Amino acid sequence: MLFDRLSPEMIKSLIETLPGEITVIDEKDEVVGWNKHDKRLFYRPMTAMGVNFRDCHPKKSLHLVEQIISEMKEGKRDNARFWIDLKVKENEPKHKILIEFYALRDEKGKYLGCMEYTVDVDYIRKLEGEKRLLD
Repeated sequence: MLFDRLSPEMIKSLIETLPGEITVIDEKDEVVGWNKHDKRLFYRPMTAMGVNFRDCHPKKSLHLVEQIISEMKEGKRDNARFWIDLKVKENEPKHKILIEFYALRDEKGKYLGCMEYTVDVDYIRKLEGEKRLLD
């Protein structure tokens, strides 16, 4: 793997530097990690660590997430993508939030868990023209 030479410190820095939020569950559906703890769109208390994702996911969409995870475990699906409008700051319009789920698999395709990636794409939707490097 091309990341084999990265130190644990570099990997942690890389994950924290990504523009989006990552939450990871293992093959037993337990939350095993996340980034950007202090500045998340969807805050997770430390008590969520080691908890089954079903116990900390909004009930409104839980059945859909369960279906996605089930299909990933069965090998029928590798990812899922959707977006929502979310109030990010008081006195501002809602932002477009992209949420993606990715199956984590070993080299033989065995399901290891799932990564949820969430990012505010509102600024991307407003881009116009070009902005070149160092402009």
